[in-house]
Amino acid sequence: MAFFRGLTAVSRLRSRLTQEATTLGGVRWLQMQSTSDLDLRSQLQEMIPEQQDRLKKLKSEHGKVQLGNINVDMVLGGMRGMIGMLWETSLLDPEEGIRFRGLSIPECQKVLPTAVKDGEPLPEGLLWLLLTGKVPTKEQVDALSKDLLSRSKIPDHVYAAIDALPSSAHPMTQFTTGVMALQVDSEFQKAYEKGMPKSKFWEPTYEDCLNMIARLPPVASYVYRRVFKDGKRIATDNALDYAANFSHMLGFDDPKMLELMRLYVTIHADHEGGNVSAHTGHLVGSALSDPYLSFAAALNGLAGPLHGLANQEVLLWIKSVIEETGSDITTDQLKEYVWKTLKSGKVVPGYGHGVLRQTDPRYTCQREFALKHLPEDPLFKLVSKLYEVVPPILTELGKVKNPWPNVDAHSGVLLNHFGLSEARYYTVLFGVSRSIGIGSQLIWDRALGLPLERPKSVTMEWLENYCKNKAA
Repeated sequence: MAFFRGLTAVSRLRSRLTQEATTLGGVRWLQMQSTSDLDLRSQLQEMIPEQQDRLKKLKSEHGKVQLGNINVDMVLGGMRGMIGMLWETSLLDPEEGIRFRGLSIPECQKVLPTAVKDGEPLPEGLLWLLLTGKVPTKEQVDALSKDLLSRSKIPDHVYAAIDALPSSAHPMTQFTTGVMALQVDSEFQKAYEKGMPKSKFWEPTYEDCLNMIARLPPVASYVYRRVFKDGKRIATDNALDYAANFSHMLGFDDPKMLELMRLYVTIHADHEGGNVSAHTGHLVGSALSDPYLSFAAALNGLAGPLHGLANQEVLLWIKSVIEETGSDITTDQLKEYVWKTLKSGKVVPGYGHGVLRQTDPRYTCQREFALKHLPEDPLFKLVSKLYEVVPPILTELGKVKNPWPNVDAHSGVLLNHFGLSEARYYTVLFGVSRSIGIGSQLIWDRALGLPLERPKSVTMEWLENYCKNKAA
């Protein structure tokens, strides 16, 4: 089974990143941050002109280079495998998994600043990395954390908009409603209506994205408290970082849960641009819809069972295994249950991926967290047993390109262990995290002046005629 190879020491990794970083127009990407500048926006302002020149050079020198061939299967199969968009913040390799600005998840765990010694990365550090391509210092991360906290006040009309919905509404419906209500204060919309040059579009987009990222935890936690608890809001703790504050506002203050939330938000933040939520955010943003509108659309994609809602389905399925077979299930019983699920026309939730062809690194780091903090948890033991049982069965079935577990196969069990057992809420957690990646790319979309997305569609008749003519 595919687990990550051992990592080099931090000092060696830092040296490699510095030596191998690509310099273009004076911008060194993937370098370790050495500047004392604590202001993220000013760093972006320095980088953007050089990256604009980089894009112009790429277009002028290589604009006609072909990137592959499109076949009918791709057109009919959800555009799988087509290269069709620019997404700077991360890249997904079928064998290696996700890399954030060139760094794998284990590498991020090694070099990004943490809240506690040998702890999990702070999501603010990943946000800095995604926006700048540089690994920040702890001081820079702390400054960004304070900036986000200062932006996190929620207007009363947002809560009123959520309260207009029945509490029985799905948490994602309530969360998306809250995001749409936040749109009233969009800086981009105000600036666009007043009139501004295209070269400045990134500036109000930056403000909107940072404001949105900052305000999502209070909105998301309000939805959780409203639906599953007593409805009383828990105030922010000014001493806590972004993810820890989110956990606190949800009502969970166990130090291990704070660490889990830091890990969860970090690893769910971005997964290149082709997935439904990321692509939707990029597509809607390309129409110059502001970040709130774009991200609300992305959330509606995330809410689908074939995308973000899957993490909800995994825990429910695992609990159904226990309900039907008992907690002391044997390997043979588990195999029988898996086959029963498949033969009924259903899938085993949490297994397979549209791009990956190995075990999802996001699954692996969650497994390592569980081995460290909750090795005797019964549901974790069942997840481990599923890891042994499911891939061979899916391989035997012969219809699955990737029989390995993805990120959703593990996250619910960890959250459940620390008391966040309401599976219907899990996609909201995913949504809060995904704002970091989508927001970062939206800023770069506007900074680089990326155009309106408008691919060509065809009918079945067109395809039939085209294929007949090719065969003639």
